[in-house]
Amino acid sequence: METPPSADHQHSPEPKVFLVTGIPGAGKTTVSKALAERFSHAVAIESDWLQEIIVSGGLWPDEEPHDEAERQLTLKAKNTAMLADSYVDAGFTVLIDDVVPGTHRLGIYLDSLRSRPVALVVLAPSLEVALRRDEHRGYKEVGSMWSHLDQEMREKLVGIGFWLDTSAMTVEETVDAIIANTHLTLL
Repeated sequence: METPPSADHQHSPEPKVFLVTGIPGAGKTTVSKALAERFSHAVAIESDWLQEIIVSGGLWPDEEPHDEAERQLTLKAKNTAMLADSYVDAGFTVLIDDVVPGTHRLGIYLDSLRSRPVALVVLAPSLEVALRRDEHRGYKEVGSMWSHLDQEMREKLVGIGFWLDTSAMTVEETVDAIIANTHLTLL
């Protein structure tokens, strides 16, 4: 990390993997890439890409049959973890960007990742801000379909990882806050 943690936390281990989560429009992809730029060797993995490479038979979480969609979500998390471990083994810090709505999906990641320590960062702007960002990002607009995840995440992940209300923060301010609080992100 180019920006050292505060002196009070210099003995905290540096995360090998950052799992950056939040609802659509929270800023996961943007923040993950910006945070990755702070390290000398880092990779940002947008987990949705692993779902998009399924050429035939791929299902998103809202599609039927639900059991198959759930199986594919689990497969996506496990494959993301394997890819992350491969990069960590090669000396990279890894930023994973995924919607982790609760402890079940978080558990899949933690069970699948060999690399430690793992940091969890929950980007939690207000729902209104996330929906506005989602509308203006241009390449996809899915926030209204998944807005229910805001409350679900706030209930199921409460007290886990580092929660950051980014409603009024720039990307740089968000990255600075994550770096300054890395010790709070560790699982």
